[in-house]
Amino acid sequence: MIDTFPINTSWSEHLEKKVQNMFYYDTRWLELLAKFYGYQIIPLTTKNADGQVTGFLPLCFIRSPLTGRRLVSLPFSDYCPLVAVDEANTTQLIEQALHIAQEKQVKYLELRSGANEVLAQRADFTVNNLYVNWVLPLAGTAEEAWLGLRKPVQQQIKKSQKAGVQVRAAQSREDMDIYYRLHLNTRTRKHGMPAQSQNYFHALWDTFAASGTMRLLLAESAGMPIAGIILFAAGSTLHYAYGASDESYLKFAPNNLLFWEAITWGSVSGYKSLDFGRTACNNSGLMEFKRRWGAIQEPMPYYYYPQTAGLASTSESSWKYRMLTNNWRKLPLAVAGPLGGYVYKHLG
Repeated sequence: MIDTFPINTSWSEHLEKKVQNMFYYDTRWLELLAKFYGYQIIPLTTKNADGQVTGFLPLCFIRSPLTGRRLVSLPFSDYCPLVAVDEANTTQLIEQALHIAQEKQVKYLELRSGANEVLAQRADFTVNNLYVNWVLPLAGTAEEAWLGLRKPVQQQIKKSQKAGVQVRAAQSREDMDIYYRLHLNTRTRKHGMPAQSQNYFHALWDTFAASGTMRLLLAESAGMPIAGIILFAAGSTLHYAYGASDESYLKFAPNNLLFWEAITWGSVSGYKSLDFGRTACNNSGLMEFKRRWGAIQEPMPYYYYPQTAGLASTSESSWKYRMLTNNWRKLPLAVAGPLGGYVYKHLG
């Protein structure tokens, strides 16, 4: 359920431009979270004397018998900045969020806002700096984009092409089933983590594919799907959302070719940046992979009230995280698939 989303409300020009570049503030994304997982979306706003929206912060109220009651902005969304025209409106949104947190008696409030001076100065919030974000500015042509790559990345792309790997854009819902099989295997065997359900990926396709807001790229070797990535588009930004690959084919560097295809397509299609997504600071391999593409590292602090809590605040090097991942890897895929689909709604 979404509580009165301000879709037909006039926005200040400054805010409207910002929101247009943020996929996770797309009304369809908020509706998907509400309908698919049964979450309650609470859009907080401030307005000026003319009735224009001057501040926006969507909250998600989650009630779980497994993980408790909490407010999150937003589940399954890496970066949800608190958008406001000035400090006064920012403070008003924070106070609204605190009021709702106390009213609903939640265990904690989690704001995935990234760097925010007002939140950083508040003594009633704690900050967690487990993650950073990586953003690659896109050139206007494929030739310019190629020149911007480091030599090792160029070599990997050429290696993949020489091995005969082909990349194609998905054309049907059945292609999402192909991706899901790769995704389930990657999440279970490589990461030791639950995967969202096949129906969730169907919902993504049904909601966003026709409009071009979502783009699924599949890498194939001799007709065999070996890797895939899912991109979300908003305004002038492409956002890398999901990726999966068959480890037995990584010697062909399919992920490099997939990202090269995303960069070239994004560049010639007029997008200005490719958001490589959230990365745990202690994941040195992934940090280096994104750095080599020329992406710019940005801080991504998350803020909590009254204390840091939840899965997103758990370090990948902690004993709790390692215990979960080590045990999950042992599950048969036939068990990990449906079980992951069931527990995922409790992890948001």
